[in-house]
Amino acid sequence: MSKFVILHKKDTLNRLCCTMKVNKHCNIYERRCPSQILYVILHSHQFKKLNLCRSFLNRVIGHLMSILISIFISGYHGKTTDFSQNSSCPRTTIAHFLNSGKWDDTLLENTLKSSVVEIIYSEAQRTGKPVFCIVDDTIASKTKPSSQAMHPIEDAYFHQSHLKRKQDYDHQAVAVMLSCNGIVLNYAFVLYNKSISKIDIVQNIAKELPEPPVMSYFLCDCWYVSEKIINTFVQKGFHTIGALKTNRLLYPSGMKKKLSELAAELSVTEKGFDPVTVKNRKYYVCRWTIGVFFRQCKTRLALDTYQIRSSKGIQRYWLLMSMAHYICVISTGQYQSFQEGYQLIRSTIQQEKYQYLFQCAKSCVDFEAFMKLAG
Repeated sequence: MSKFVILHKKDTLNRLCCTMKVNKHCNIYERRCPSQILYVILHSHQFKKLNLCRSFLNRVIGHLMSILISIFISGYHGKTTDFSQNSSCPRTTIAHFLNSGKWDDTLLENTLKSSVVEIIYSEAQRTGKPVFCIVDDTIASKTKPSSQAMHPIEDAYFHQSHLKRKQDYDHQAVAVMLSCNGIVLNYAFVLYNKSISKIDIVQNIAKELPEPPVMSYFLCDCWYVSEKIINTFVQKGFHTIGALKTNRLLYPSGMKKKLSELAAELSVTEKGFDPVTVKNRKYYVCRWTIGVFFRQCKTRLALDTYQIRSSKGIQRYWLLMSMAHYICVISTGQYQSFQEGYQLIRSTIQQEKYQYLFQCAKSCVDFEAFMKLAG
């Protein structure tokens, strides 16, 4: 059986990304880089500023990298068996790391949040374009456990699925994105477990956001257009653009009116009235950004297929899912869409795999030895 021996003990990043594979059948020592592109990203200016290697033990960084590498490999479904295939540890160790491992996920979350704010606000300062804070929620469908289940999945409930048009057993997540000048990053991904309302979740996130350097906007659907949220975002320098139900009561000039009545009276020529034109799609496109993010999480990052039971493990997995999204966008220093970054990283890892197998084939004396090494 082969085993992994760590190289470059003086360099933490090298130690994480490079290993030596020892195989008695081929009698060779093969220096192996499971992902050279992740090595480049780890050394990039933007990622270095996170200082993860100073904040976390090597074993924690190693587990994080194993999970992140797994995300970009075909056949990924968010299972612990996927993670263990790219780690020297068994799946039970990875599961323990997510569910009850003693590492500070709050520190990682706050570090990512600070970096996202810095990137988006710096772009707003540089270009003068507004910051968009976009909020929505989605569901991650799960299988309802048997009544005999000893350890059912935590914090899963029945919610109304607008897509399926029926009650669905799932986790519900509230997501907050920050965007400016085409750069879109996930700021928060919060598990809704009925201990706190979604209104309060968004209000708490609004309170922690720093004031943007330019006029900015909070975008949402009608669920989040509440007095508490609007007032909190106004205090932080964000104007609200959101959908309203026509039966909502408003008080322009202190007079109570239904929204449908007020809309009929408004005129684009009325003094002091600045209409938001939806048909030019400017704000609609920014709002739709979060819908694209949800679809990417489900199709690329296994939001619908992960198999993690504990609430803590689920929230940690979502945090790493956000980290994978962050890595794709920042790539090697050039900001790009998630899809572009995802395809770049995945294709590079695939090419590295073929190069590694080619080197193994040249070094082995027979096919059986090669298959054992490649496996």
